[in-house]
Amino acid sequence: MTMKRTMKTHLLLLMIFIAVLLWSVIRPSAYWTWLAEVSPGLVIVAIAIILYNKFRLSTMSYAIIVFLVVLMMIGGHYTYADVPPTEWLQDHFHLDRNYYDRFGHFMKGLCVIVIREILLRKTGLIKGKGLALISISMVMAIGAVYEIVEWLAHIVTLGSLFSKQFLATQGDMWDSQADLACLLVGSILSYLLLARWHNKVLEKEHL
Repeated sequence: MTMKRTMKTHLLLLMIFIAVLLWSVIRPSAYWTWLAEVSPGLVIVAIAIILYNKFRLSTMSYAIIVFLVVLMMIGGHYTYADVPPTEWLQDHFHLDRNYYDRFGHFMKGLCVIVIREILLRKTGLIKGKGLALISISMVMAIGAVYEIVEWLAHIVTLGSLFSKQFLATQGDMWDSQADLACLLVGSILSYLLLARWHNKVLEKEHL
């Protein structure tokens, strides 16, 4: 992949992000909930844009970032408990909850590839089991911090509509543990399935 073609692909990913962002911000279920759900993704994209010329990630990593932020923007627009496709699944299969939240946490395991790339390029770590363990552990640490932030937000706004929409436990007292379990499985599977492909992408893009 030539540099020109790579940059065109990165621009396309940015345009996809902007298009979904514009859709997501128009008449969401609740603006404060939308901001709380989407702001972490907006910060990550902003950092990626600012550092683009100084530390350019692979196309694979940028695609993962945009994909995960799109998932966040969909959840922020509807709230995670009311996303239509998974709400239809809930009704059709008589499920106990809307599983978009679980799906989102599982897919966030993909960020293990982004972390893997940063560790490979910015530390002395080499490819192997140690890199896999550290990458997955960092994903889990970030996920745990986010669950703590959700809990603190719930304590501060206890009983409010924002608290219920942002926390999105849907009556499950073990929601945080289940979310982290999904994240762990997603991280392990992402690493096992994508690490070799990621190596080829890094070599192809001379990173």
